[in-house]
Amino acid sequence: MKILFVHQNMPGQYKHLAPALAGEEGNQVAFITREGKPDIEGVTKMVYTLTREVTPNIHQYLARLEDQVLHGQGAARAALDLLRRGFVPDVICAHTGWGEALFLRDVFPGARILAFSEFYYSAKGSDIDFAPDQVQNLDRDCRTRMRNTHMLMSLEASDWGISPTWWQWSRHPEMVRNKISVIHDGVDTELCQADPKAVLELPNGEKLTSDDEVVTYIARNMEPYRGFDIFMQAIGPILENRPNARVVLVGGDDISYGNGPPDGGKWREYMFSRVQFDPRRVHFLGRVPYSIFRSVLSISRVHVYLTYPFVLSWWMLEAMSHECLLIASRTAPVTEVIRDGINGRLVDFFKPEQVIGAVVAALKEPAATIPMRKAARRTILTEYDLRRVCLPAQLELVRTLAENRLPPPTEDRWSGKRDS
Repeated sequence: MKILFVHQNMPGQYKHLAPALAGEEGNQVAFITREGKPDIEGVTKMVYTLTREVTPNIHQYLARLEDQVLHGQGAARAALDLLRRGFVPDVICAHTGWGEALFLRDVFPGARILAFSEFYYSAKGSDIDFAPDQVQNLDRDCRTRMRNTHMLMSLEASDWGISPTWWQWSRHPEMVRNKISVIHDGVDTELCQADPKAVLELPNGEKLTSDDEVVTYIARNMEPYRGFDIFMQAIGPILENRPNARVVLVGGDDISYGNGPPDGGKWREYMFSRVQFDPRRVHFLGRVPYSIFRSVLSISRVHVYLTYPFVLSWWMLEAMSHECLLIASRTAPVTEVIRDGINGRLVDFFKPEQVIGAVVAALKEPAATIPMRKAARRTILTEYDLRRVCLPAQLELVRTLAENRLPPPTEDRWSGKRDS
């Protein structure tokens, strides 16, 4: 079997699937990506470049689309190089997020294409109109509609798709949902489990362990989409109520989603000027190696995860796999995973007082949280385990497509999860 992966940030969501297929005897695997990405043993890497920048002063509804077309063009040219070398894939696994999947059908008309369709944007009912201060704006809504153009074209050219959660699946138009399977990327539960001997050494030389009262927060970047501003408002009162508590934050200062603060700086600096707490008890680690990331989760007494209705972060599930006590926002797709009082606690995203109350209560009675922590890991083992659940399902889907077969149409399971 010949398999081609396409993702600008290799390996991305194919971190486990690509090497698993490359390790099977008789398979040939290639990967189209951008420059500077890591190699995978047994995988041929092809790098694509963009021929130019987006046209200056192009219509605002078309700027993002032109960028996606440029990415699609670059990926198609790399695919053409593979074709000239005699590599004709049976299956193409391509992420639809940046336009790279747009023209793969034109290069390989006989291949089965499996699109990773992570998030379909909508001006209503998800991240765009979530914040209370968001005012309906026609330009914003039109830009959002156009933002899906490349994704619809990529899905139309694909044989099947994957979405990681049922809520993310539900955001797609009804006309394409029945050919999108819901399979999460998976959590390596053998690696992601609490280490009772873990020690986290702070930049100042202090060391924290699971015996300490540690509240943790993790995000790719400190920004409102992941509730950073809400959590910052909660830190001071939490520390006042729990004099021995420490707060550890992991993540960068860039903007992944949404906009920057009004002053044009960084959200961390912006929030520092608006809240008060003892800085000696609050530790910003920045971006950290995965070994330190695991230590952070292993010593965590309470882990806070807040998000707009948007893509579900890997680290929320990894925190659950580490048996962290999750205090999480009552937003989709979080509510698809966490059941309040069973395997975590849910709070209103926009109410810092609920975050404060839930965190303080959990710190005050740690023994009472043990059943929820155990249940959190059971949830991951049962529904999101990489080797037992997710990777086998991904492999089966690829093999089905390679045999020129299609799975049965996907039935709606989101309605039941939403109403439960």
